[in-house]
Amino acid sequence: MFKVGDVITYSVHGLCKIDDICEKTIADVTRTYYVMHPLGESNLTISSPVNNDKVVMLKALDKKEALEIIQSFSKPGIPWIADVKQRALKYNTIAKAGDRMDIAKTANTLMRKELEYKKDGKKLYEQERKLLITIQGILFKELAITLNASVEEIEKKIKRML
Repeated sequence: MFKVGDVITYSVHGLCKIDDICEKTIADVTRTYYVMHPLGESNLTISSPVNNDKVVMLKALDKKEALEIIQSFSKPGIPWIADVKQRALKYNTIAKAGDRMDIAKTANTLMRKELEYKKDGKKLYEQERKLLITIQGILFKELAITLNASVEEIEKKIKRML
């Protein structure tokens, strides 16, 4: 269980700070909830049951993990799946599962494919582009905070490795 003040990665919202842990009754069911806000968005409040198995809540990265994730971009990512529907299903499943290394490998593959496509005057499919933007936004922000850098610095470093 997390504590008040912890910074965690929460599903699609990315890094969030836990502001409170309290009991709430919703539809006549009382449960313990984390009350949190995404970093950089103090006006948005999210409540999630402590034992919510439908979303991913992870402890923040440590420096060693962050450096390993960045280094992973110097190697090929996950295999490219030729079938668009199978690829979308697989890559979205990885993103939702929350394993940061797998997410980094997926971003790596999509970033490399985007560069390859640009050379040929093509673009990623819209759903792949949106997925890449989402996972880059969350992952790069978390790496930046962990390594005391800017998102732009992390992005430049990673792009040089591709």
